[in-house]
Amino acid sequence: MTVLLIGLFLIGYAAIVFEHAIHVNKTASALLTGVLCWTIITLGSPPSDFLLLDHVKAFFDAYPSENFETIYSRFTTHELGHHLSAIAEILFFLLGAMTIVELMDAHGAFRVITDKITTTDRVKLLWIIGLLAFVLAAILDSLATAIIMITLLRKLVTDTEQRMFYAGLVVIAANAGGAFSPIGNVTTTMLWIGGQISISSIMLWLILPSIVCLLVPMVYITYTMKDRKVPLKITTEPVEFSDTTPKQRMTMFIAGVGVLLFVPIFKAVTHLPPYMGMLLALGIVWVISEMTNKHKDEALKAPYTVGHALSKIDSTSILFFMGILLSISALESMHLLSALAHWLSSQLSNLDIIVFIIGLSSAVIDNVPLVAASMGMYDLADFPMDDKLWHLMAYCAGTGGSILIIGSAAGVAVMGMEKISFGWYMKRIALLALLGYVAGTLVYLGLYSVLA
Repeated sequence: MTVLLIGLFLIGYAAIVFEHAIHVNKTASALLTGVLCWTIITLGSPPSDFLLLDHVKAFFDAYPSENFETIYSRFTTHELGHHLSAIAEILFFLLGAMTIVELMDAHGAFRVITDKITTTDRVKLLWIIGLLAFVLAAILDSLATAIIMITLLRKLVTDTEQRMFYAGLVVIAANAGGAFSPIGNVTTTMLWIGGQISISSIMLWLILPSIVCLLVPMVYITYTMKDRKVPLKITTEPVEFSDTTPKQRMTMFIAGVGVLLFVPIFKAVTHLPPYMGMLLALGIVWVISEMTNKHKDEALKAPYTVGHALSKIDSTSILFFMGILLSISALESMHLLSALAHWLSSQLSNLDIIVFIIGLSSAVIDNVPLVAASMGMYDLADFPMDDKLWHLMAYCAGTGGSILIIGSAAGVAVMGMEKISFGWYMKRIALLALLGYVAGTLVYLGLYSVLA
């Protein structure tokens, strides 16, 4: 069963990585892989060493009068339910966050920022775009920030080649900004919800490495940009919103950003799971949206409703995360991830090198399953909350995906919106992202050696 399970997972993983070559959406591959992995576990026979694990023996001891097949069926159902509960927390959190961002965008809330950008200087815009994406990713999340920033760039820069270059910078900035925030990246959110990191600690330890990860590429570009004196081809045509006033846009901007910042505070005060805070935040923004548009008739009100926002969110990403997390949980339940961790430790005794390699791998393989696998590989009993391992994992997995455009959700979104090819990104952006990734890693390791 073990060989079959690993083989199926690797085939599914390959289908996800090469989705464009095989013309099958990675979400479909992830869902099939997740369900089939659990099907193999349920219908197969577990390896003998698996039955020797303490938590497995305890479960079997609880049903001494039943036959092996019945007890094993109970066990797999119990394990699936346990993992599904943790997966649902992540999915509800993402669903709430994405809906809030879509509601803000529907009301034109982000014009509060975009209307103030009027420069035609390439270097100035470079810094504006980079720093804005960094800050927004920490407040919202890297995927939503990438979508917002590309929408902004389309309104500012008409030249396709110029816009693609700034889009590449957005990927680096959004992933760097999301790495130190508990709600900034899916991977960081997973570690926060899983109890591997706390809010104050992750922000304290990773904010400087994340800043360095962005500044190194930006400084390099600033001093090597050959055509820096060539003015930008920008558009000066205003974007009209027939049904939103400046007051309404400002109201939704303040409300949306405010409730998203409130989510970590809510968890710290109530100790409820983060998705509860996000659902509360969605409810608050929902009420404000309803009150703001209460005088409109139903037809005019429709674009500003939560129902419309839900129709616009990237629901395939939600299903992708579900499929891949189901797949990883299947390997974790069979004790395969912890076995891999022991093997890696025996081959590479330095955990820093292991995590650094995991970060580089996330440029090729989606960082969500890599972090999910790592959470299963290393036990909280051995590596408690806010251990060096988890901080470095959050940084490396969050920023390593910027090295290639397929390595992060933000990169994939930008790739689709701007039709950036894999080769173009690798030629123009990959080295910049790698320089920032290495620099940030060295800064974190230096800080840890001095302060820990």
